[in-house]
Order: sequence, then structure tokens, then C-alpha cells
Amino acid sequence: MSYRYKVATVFLLGFFIDCINIFMSAIALPSIAAFFSVNPSITAWISNAYILGLVLIMPISLWLSSLMGYRKLLCFSMLLFSFSICFIGFSTSIYSLIFWRFIQGLAGGLLIPVGQALVFGLFPNHERQRISTLIMAIALIAPAFSPTLGGIIVDTFSWRWVFFSNLPFSLLTACLAWYWVRDEQRQSDQHPDFKGVILINTGLLCLLLSFSFYTDLHHIFFAITSFAISVLMLIVYLRHSTHCHAPILNLQLLKNCNLRTAFIVYYAVPGIFTGVNLLNIFNLQFNLGFNAKQTGLFMLLYASGAFISMTSGGILYHRLGKNTLFVIGILLHSVGISLLFWVSSLSDLSILIFAYLLMGLGGGLSANIAQISSLQDFKGQDLLQGSVLWNINRQVAFSIGTVVLLSIFSVLPISNSLMHYQYTFLIVALLCAIALIFVWKEKPHESTNQ
Repeated sequence: MSYRYKVATVFLLGFFIDCINIFMSAIALPSIAAFFSVNPSITAWISNAYILGLVLIMPISLWLSSLMGYRKLLCFSMLLFSFSICFIGFSTSIYSLIFWRFIQGLAGGLLIPVGQALVFGLFPNHERQRISTLIMAIALIAPAFSPTLGGIIVDTFSWRWVFFSNLPFSLLTACLAWYWVRDEQRQSDQHPDFKGVILINTGLLCLLLSFSFYTDLHHIFFAITSFAISVLMLIVYLRHSTHCHAPILNLQLLKNCNLRTAFIVYYAVPGIFTGVNLLNIFNLQFNLGFNAKQTGLFMLLYASGAFISMTSGGILYHRLGKNTLFVIGILLHSVGISLLFWVSSLSDLSILIFAYLLMGLGGGLSANIAQISSLQDFKGQDLLQGSVLWNINRQVAFSIGTVVLLSIFSVLPISNSLMHYQYTFLIVALLCAIALIFVWKEKPHESTNQ
């Protein structure tokens, strides 16, 4: 195996671990909520804490790689990841579990942007589509099998083993990183933009807290205050970045139309689906009587649809164009979500199956085209910065999608439990379709400009 494929293997294995951490843990959330006697909104912080850790460390991961070298950094990240798994599995309180999920996110955030930038740097532009497809294939395989496997683990053993099951993969990745990745160091004379890191993460934390204050505690004042602080942090960061020589996040890259559109689509499709999937896990188990294993099986249907769209997406990308495929993907995804409105009993199983197939077709197509097009115009330092920005956006989209769904669910004044879920799905389907406006507004000639 050539060196570049060894590096790609290390990155893809680490990326796989990141994906299964999101979807396998989601299937265990009802069991965790019952075990610790907390509501679904609190358990959502098990995912949010992981994502916060990722976002906190990602902006400085490239700087850390210049200090430690690629091999040491990638190996250390997976060892820290393994260490945190043990504490998560042995947690005796929900707050301890959330804290160690945050540490686990820090560990994962070291590997993903550095690994992707390193891999993309080893493959010429014309070969990046192949790597992008492999990345999305991993993003397909993980959601497909991890919920089913997680459901079997929860039903057979306990929710703790959902986390312990990741340990062999993280240790294997650490070993491969140590033996396969060359101990190269990037030269960097600059210290990272720590002020920018503080502003960005404070803003994100306050944004997530604003939803939590409203949905969990029903404190309007604290929710509005927290949201206002989040907006203020963004404004301050934008002013700071214009005067900083090397801002931690180069938001100027968003002037590139391909990257900007990919951002929007990722929030509208994979981001929203993460929230839809989480809510429907509780809906299927609490209202329709499915167990964890049966609930996880529906992700196989999603994966089947995604596999079909992903295998054809690369070919259609050059024939139909990015925007046309985005429109098709968003429409399929929105229709799939809207079908969940009509699922009210076990007799509606065929509708439920068709809904997940459509969400898979639309989600796989949209995510694959977004991944292919997002960084295609960048190289050199812009590619490194773009990789960090894209991966942060990917993780934040999952978190924002979840909290938005939970917030909509919380504010609907519907007493009937099943109808509460159904109308939430209907509203979210319309919300997803709004992204079509931004896709159509994109000017074709902008796609090649930075």
C-alpha cells in the first residue's frame, strides 16, 4: 500500500469512529434518559458536548500539528479518545457522562481536520472526487449499521457498551497512525488566534444554551440574553478577523460560492436529519412500541437510499450540475420527512419505510455533492483553512439541527404525544425546503471563483 493510501486509511478510520459516535450513541439516548431519569433535551447534550469539544479544538489543530508533527498528533488524539471512552462507560451521573463526551470531542477534533487536509494534500485535484466519495461512503456506512448494532447492544447488554464498543477501533487507529504516518512537521511561526477561538466558542456555547434555557428551563430572559450574547460574539469576531493577520477561522473563504452553498445545504439536510432521527427514535420507542434494535434497523433503509444516490451522484454531477442535484436532493429529503406526519400506528409501516428511503436518497445525494464541491476551488493554505471551516460546519450543523428540532417540538402546544411529534416533522419538512431559495439564488459563474 502506498503512503498516501495508508494516510487515507488512518483518516477514514478516524472519520468512521466520529460518525458512529454520533449515530450509535443516539440510539441509546432513550435508555440513558430512563437510567438517569432526565428528559430528552438533557440527553441531547450528550451529543452537543461532543460537538462542542470538536469545535473548540478544530481551529487550533493545524497549529498543534506544526508543534507535535502529524504522527504524534494523530496518535495522541486517538489515545485520548480511548481514555475518555472508559470514563464515559463508567459514568455514574449524566453530568459526568456529558463532561467526558466533551473530552472525547476534543480528541476527535484533533484528528479530523488535520487528517483530511493531509489526505487532500496527497491527492491531486482530479483525484479528490474519489477521496470525497470514500469519505461520504464512510458517512453512509456508519449511520447504516451503527444504530442497528447499537440497538442490539442496548437490548442485549446496556447503553454503556455502546461506548465501550468503540475502544478497539480507536486503539487500532492510534497504532496505525504511529506506524504509518511520517513524523513530518509543518513550519509555523505564528501562534494561533486564541482570541478568535474564545469568541467563536463562546458564541456557539451561548447559542446552544439559549435553546436549552428555553426548552428545558423555560426561562425566556436567560434564553434571549444567551442568544444576544451569541450574536454579539459573532459580530465582535467578524470585526476582529478583519484586523487579525491570521484569524482562527478565515470566514473570507465563504465568499466562494461552492463552499457557501455547501454550508447551507449541510444545515438543511444532514443537520436537520440528525434532529429528525433523534426525535423519531423517541417517537418510535415511546409511542409506537419499537425496541432499540428495531428502531436502529430503519437506518439501514436510509443507508440503502443514500447508497443509490451516492453511487450515481458522481456521474450525474458532471451531467446535470451541482444546483440541479441539490434541488433534487432537498426535495426528496423534505418529502421523506413530511411522510412521518402520516405514521400513527404499526399499520403505517410501509409509509415509514418509504419515508426513510426518500430521506436516504435526498440526504445521500445532497451530502455527497456538498462534500465534492465544498473544497474543490482551494489549494495550499486555503485548503487547510477550508478543511477546518468545513469540518467545523459539519459538526455544528448536527448540533444546531438537533437543538432546533427540540425547540420546535418544545414550543408546539399539543398535548397528544403522537401528534406532537407528527406536527414537528411537518414543520421541519417545510423548514428543510427553504434551502431551495438559496440554491436557486446562486449564480452559475460564481462557482469557480474564490
